[in-house]
Amino acid sequence: MLLWIAHFLPYRALVVIGNIVGVLAFWFIPERRHVTRVNLEKCFPAMNGDEREALAKAHFRAFCRSFVDRALLWWAPRARIERLVRVEGLEHLRAAMGKPGGKPDCTPVILLAPHFAGLDAGFTRLSCDVDMVSMYANQKNARFGELLKRGRTRFGDQRLVSRQEGIRSTLSAMRAGRPFYYLPDQDYGPRDTIFVPFFGVPAATLPGLSRIAQVAVARVLPCVTRMLPGAAGYVLRIDAPWDNFPTGDLAADTRRMNEYIERRVLEMPEQYLWMHKRFKTRPAGEARFYRD
Repeated sequence: MLLWIAHFLPYRALVVIGNIVGVLAFWFIPERRHVTRVNLEKCFPAMNGDEREALAKAHFRAFCRSFVDRALLWWAPRARIERLVRVEGLEHLRAAMGKPGGKPDCTPVILLAPHFAGLDAGFTRLSCDVDMVSMYANQKNARFGELLKRGRTRFGDQRLVSRQEGIRSTLSAMRAGRPFYYLPDQDYGPRDTIFVPFFGVPAATLPGLSRIAQVAVARVLPCVTRMLPGAAGYVLRIDAPWDNFPTGDLAADTRRMNEYIERRVLEMPEQYLWMHKRFKTRPAGEARFYRD
């Protein structure tokens, strides 16, 4: 209800509210504060403690700003969202798909969309122009889960596939001309994962990008949405397709993916999803990083 009311406010007011919520969340959600501090310590060991603490606080502000911005993503008119999020590189996507409008004989495409604060803003903005497919995890709060799904399917003809459905439905949608908005960088446990360095730390990583690209004969285009300072909104950047991908070497392909994400993190470190237990699954015999 509060988010619905918030979508009537000017964006500058939402930015202030999001920053305030972020400051409060840092102190009132100790578990996520602990996870963020651990992740930053593991990934940036050369950074001094004060710098990491400032980065942790900035991350909470960015994350909570993006959450408050869902008031617009879920209820604001299309024109307002098109003003909120600028798109760069849409021509790369159009060219990779082969034909405009998503015809059945289009080349399958994967949009590699790591977990940055602007993830949902990017998807919603892109859905104004392109019909896509994406996968989602069921939420603990069913009501919030329904809001998420409804918000992500407001524009166009978007197809959301639950992880429980598996990958077949997604492959079918890709072959029918829908780009796959693929979120690659969360720890879902040891099943089907390989350990690949992320900022030098072994991270249980799904090699799904390489596998899906190979099975679907798909092109991979990195797609990252950046939150801009102040009330400037967001910019969604779609890069040109990767050359020589996949290679058939799952480990090498997955390392390439993580190295790409690392480069984007260094451009906007406060916007990466440090609250997530990225290193929850450890190699055999290695101690856990987080408090359970």
